[in-house]
Amino acid sequence: MSSLTLAAFAMMYFGTFVYYYVFYDWFYPEDPNGDKWNLGDFVVLGLIAAAGLSVAVLAGWRLAQSIIRPLKSIAGAVHLIAGGDFSARAETVETIFGEATSLIADFNTMAARLENAEAELKYSNSAIAHELRTPLTILRGRLQGLSDGVFEPNPEIYGRLILHVDGLARIVEDLRTLGLSGAGKLELKLEKIDLAEEAEAVTSSIEQDLLGVGITVERDLRRAPIIADGERIRQALVAVLDNARRYAPGSVVVVKTRITTERAFIRCSDNGPGLPHGTESRAFDRFWRSDDSRARASGGSGLGLAVVRAIARAHGGDATIGDNNGVGTSVEIWFPASALF
Repeated sequence: MSSLTLAAFAMMYFGTFVYYYVFYDWFYPEDPNGDKWNLGDFVVLGLIAAAGLSVAVLAGWRLAQSIIRPLKSIAGAVHLIAGGDFSARAETVETIFGEATSLIADFNTMAARLENAEAELKYSNSAIAHELRTPLTILRGRLQGLSDGVFEPNPEIYGRLILHVDGLARIVEDLRTLGLSGAGKLELKLEKIDLAEEAEAVTSSIEQDLLGVGITVERDLRRAPIIADGERIRQALVAVLDNARRYAPGSVVVVKTRITTERAFIRCSDNGPGLPHGTESRAFDRFWRSDDSRARASGGSGLGLAVVRAIARAHGGDATIGDNNGVGTSVEIWFPASALF
């Protein structure tokens, strides 16, 4: 705008200068009243002013269009999104303003995330209903049978009912953890812990269950002191080992802890069947299963690894998954240098 104003002013100034010092004597060679304004002066100055203003108006109009077109594009997309169409995107418009291009790009990125969030919400609601329906149906059937006298009350039936209730409690707790993580409200009770000690405690507590499905546990634990929430770390490690119990029976599981100058990590590797090729990036998705029918039969909810990643990211780290030297699966939970002490 400053350049536009200066250009219009310069055109009028130099136009007046050229008129009086170049053409005036040519137009009026014998004007006795050279110091007085005449009709020609007004006409020429009017033409100069009109030309300057015309250039300013034209340039201003084009400038305004460069600003308005991106805003129109975004406004149209906003209207569609407000109406529930999250697939709407702002059309990219060629403009001389880098800010407008960045605005469109950022808006489209935001719209894509909203669309993904909406799709995930719909899928999660459906999946949650599906996951809860089966154990609730079983519970109702057993309780109805006990009420009608179809089943004889005995410790075995009550034990099965308790197992179903425990399964529901785990699903609810996992959903709570994921919900808090998604809202950025997952509270951590930070303290000084040693990953090796936490890994040893968890491995020892679950080892008998792993041996029950033929899994041999090997430990490669080295001291790795960090500042973290010990309870959450144990929750994540239990989920990883329980995942191996369900999907890699009969394998060898190696639990490893290490610390470097940049980070600390826990890694659980097995030599089981592993994940189908190309599905590693989906392993941490909520309710995702590599083999849906097998996973449901084993009782998995598909939330375990999603909880693991949520806990790792709440500590400023992350969880990754890959193969174990070409076989099986390797899950690593790592923590940044800021967590070291």
